[in-house]
Amino acid sequence: MGLGPYPEVGLGEARDKARAAKALFAQGINPMDQRKKLASELKAKQALMKTFEEAALAYIETHGDGWKNPKHRAQWKSTLETYAFPKFGSRLVQDVDQEAVLSVLEPIWKDKTETASRLRGRIEAVLDWSKVRGYRSGENPAAWKGHLDQLLVAPGKIAKVQHHRSLEYSKLPDFMGKLKQQSGMAARALEFLIFCAARSGEVREATWAEVDFQEGIWTVPPERMKAGKEHRVPLSKQAIALLRAQPRIENCPYIFPGRKLGPLSDMSLSKVMRDMGVDAVPHGFRSSFRDWVGDETTYPRELAEQALAHVLESKVEAAYRRRDALEKRRKMMEEWSLYCCPPKEKVARPYTGRLTMPR
Repeated sequence: MGLGPYPEVGLGEARDKARAAKALFAQGINPMDQRKKLASELKAKQALMKTFEEAALAYIETHGDGWKNPKHRAQWKSTLETYAFPKFGSRLVQDVDQEAVLSVLEPIWKDKTETASRLRGRIEAVLDWSKVRGYRSGENPAAWKGHLDQLLVAPGKIAKVQHHRSLEYSKLPDFMGKLKQQSGMAARALEFLIFCAARSGEVREATWAEVDFQEGIWTVPPERMKAGKEHRVPLSKQAIALLRAQPRIENCPYIFPGRKLGPLSDMSLSKVMRDMGVDAVPHGFRSSFRDWVGDETTYPRELAEQALAHVLESKVEAAYRRRDALEKRRKMMEEWSLYCCPPKEKVARPYTGRLTMPR
């Protein structure tokens, strides 16, 4: 059994170590086994000594593949790098306490409420994960309910809800008449968006393969939906007529391609509205649709929410609503599209809007 190299270990120290080893042996303990055990325990302890930054990056690496898109992963890492790591990133994750968490959240809680709220949730997730992995113990100092909700004002009482600027539905027929006079792919995409009450990204990246003309259905795949679930859109006569009038470009899958035959840019539809002098945004037409359903029709709220592909808040209601009520929604979307038509086009007929090929 080695006692250490000379001269680092002197003669007197070596004698002390030898006597200690003999004493262990006299008790029936093999000093070499004892040394191995202590070394193993030290390594195990060191393996559990993770800094918060190490734990956070490991959490992102573990869960990142399950997130919807790379942007979400980047946002996760960015908020932690900006706010949490400079404060306690180098601290052992087992030592991250309430004061450390508050030192990050309090300075931005009122001015950047949404960011602070998301940051809190991310810190909480990292600490929960660390506890399960054995890197820390005890309560989570970033937990909201029953903990930080006693120390910070609820986000909903601080943050001002900013709704997307929308056009009153009563003005839609006149607007659609003017929109039909606008040339370009972005104008046609905006028309289609209104008829379908869809989101901008869903329309801009729509492909011909997603449209079933025989059944009159546009199926948006899960990866392009906010909720991550496939969404079937019943196409009204006006929407189908618009699609049939669209030119199909060889080797281009998109229904509304941009100049380089890729998807239209995220600002293209907004530019159409800006050029028309309308103080609203494309997403606002979903609010116009929702208001119209509530004010002018007897269709149930749930049907409108399904048309908008909103996630039902009630889990019980969502469990029972496994089907998408496609045919019921079809009638609603037919009435909506007809309502949106200019007064002179209140009967369904082939689409007559102007079209231009992308330059």
